[in-house]
Amino acid sequence: MDCYFHSNVPSVAFCTACRKSICATCRDEQGECPSCRLSERLDAASGRRLPGDVRAGSQARVDPVRPGPLAAVPNETRALVALGYPLWPLAVVALFDPKRDRYVTRQAWQSLGFNFGMGALFLILDAIASIPYLGWSARPLLPFLLPILIVADVIFAFKAWNGEDFRIPIVTDWIDARLPN
Repeated sequence: MDCYFHSNVPSVAFCTACRKSICATCRDEQGECPSCRLSERLDAASGRRLPGDVRAGSQARVDPVRPGPLAAVPNETRALVALGYPLWPLAVVALFDPKRDRYVTRQAWQSLGFNFGMGALFLILDAIASIPYLGWSARPLLPFLLPILIVADVIFAFKAWNGEDFRIPIVTDWIDARLPN
């Protein structure tokens, strides 16, 4: 994920007020972005506060700044995780990351779960297609599974490379229930 204000600079944290991803240059001591600091100055200068304003009080602030996933993950590891979607053996290699970063582990398991789930779906549809009369409903779906798998793997790889925290409906729920926090 890139900084909201600088397009080619990786983000290191989220703004505590608006949750925009920001780089180290944009972040101040309180963890706010330049637009939130400017907004606070304008509000203070005009003497007004809007009802329901996120910056209205310290209780309304979002949790303390946690570094974004890209702040701690080197480019080589990000590439390994991203390529783990189209090439699932690389996801197995990513599981042996010595740092045991939660982002890397979650993405590797998510990649393996998605690819093996699509393989299981193909085997189930192929088994149903081999049953006489019942297979007529499953046989037309088989040629579409491989292109869907390839397109989804490429989309997920780009999202993993950019550091997005995306969810694959059934797989991510299963993984989140089993991964320790």
